[in-house]
Amino acid sequence: MTTTAAVEAVWRMESAKVIAGVARLVRDVGLAEELAHDALVAALEQWPSAGVPVNPGAWLTTVAKRRAVDHLRRQQVLAAKLAEIGPEQAADDRKGVQVDFDAAFEHDIDDDVLRLIFTACHPVLSPPARAALTLRLVAGLTTDEIARAFLVPSTTVGQRIVRAKRTLTEARVPFELPPRGQLGDRVASVLEVIYLIFNEGYAATAGDDWVRPELCADALRLGRVLAELLPDQAEVHGLVALMEIQTSRLRARVDEAGRPVLLMDQNRSGWDRLLIQRGLRALRRAEDLGGTLGPYTLQASIAACHATASTPEQTDWQRMAALYDALSQVAPSPVVELNRAVAVSFAFGPEAGLEIVDALDDEPALRRYHLLPSVRADLLARLDRNGEARAELQRAAGLTDNERERALLLARTAALSSERPGAQ
Repeated sequence: MTTTAAVEAVWRMESAKVIAGVARLVRDVGLAEELAHDALVAALEQWPSAGVPVNPGAWLTTVAKRRAVDHLRRQQVLAAKLAEIGPEQAADDRKGVQVDFDAAFEHDIDDDVLRLIFTACHPVLSPPARAALTLRLVAGLTTDEIARAFLVPSTTVGQRIVRAKRTLTEARVPFELPPRGQLGDRVASVLEVIYLIFNEGYAATAGDDWVRPELCADALRLGRVLAELLPDQAEVHGLVALMEIQTSRLRARVDEAGRPVLLMDQNRSGWDRLLIQRGLRALRRAEDLGGTLGPYTLQASIAACHATASTPEQTDWQRMAALYDALSQVAPSPVVELNRAVAVSFAFGPEAGLEIVDALDDEPALRRYHLLPSVRADLLARLDRNGEARAELQRAAGLTDNERERALLLARTAALSSERPGAQ
């Protein structure tokens, strides 16, 4: 690995922690991101000659915090000078810039990344802006990757991020966890963001890798922390259950060469039974809290249908179809309908599933969504309409930005006549 590649890899893994640690000092996520990028530039300049540090993440954090301390000291000097001109103006300018410099580099026992998420999910921002900003700051995703996660143009996401950072700065949003009495109002946005981060790791939207386990691990860690923080929130445990069960399949989702392996073709002995058991316990905890099951708990129940089936043939597809029916009532969306079509096709036949898929043709959100033609291809192949299926697979291959997935779709196109239908 070249030094530049090493810097990029470290940044991908450590950027959220660096930004969060600096944000705790400067109380401004936009400024924290700028200072963290200053540290990144320093790494690109120094590491090629000095070598990669033993603890590169700590190196980046230290450099970024030093830049933050320098910035805050300049602010305090400016405030002192303003005091000579006008005490009232000086008092205003000193707000938010006082810092204990001796404590700036001490380890903070709280989770700064979780604080960063709650700050980025502040009610002053719109829900789309909260998710986009947090994916950028916490997951380190590019604007294009976030756009694909939301199924919106990249320019829209870029504008959301810029406006969100400016809004947080202008509103002087504190970098802290909200009081316990206000947590509930912000949990839904936080869960959405954590789940989007997890999904980007579970099925990468772009690049050479189909899965990015480090993003799944980050999302799962944050979910577990949130579950400890909010033990009485059923949907928090529902999301943790969903991520635990889905993570159990990560190793089986790719072969030794990194190529995707579809769900129906996976070696289930390679699924992590410990993670499945953890997920099932979290699911029971969510159900025991009572009330109407929320979207994450319902999705966890669907994942449990796969996890508890020893073979694909033993999957309770009728129960899964019923769960998707419930999910479509609680959280209706075109993507939920597409997944419901798959469950219905296995429970009641491919014709029933194809009827649902065909009804989604005019959905604007799915116009560039590669899984729509991919699912249609599976259903057509099961109906022995192979020519139509091949055309749909080729269309799907042209829509995906993930190289591994494109190769899989093209391989399925070439071998369609001998391929057994499978689900993703």
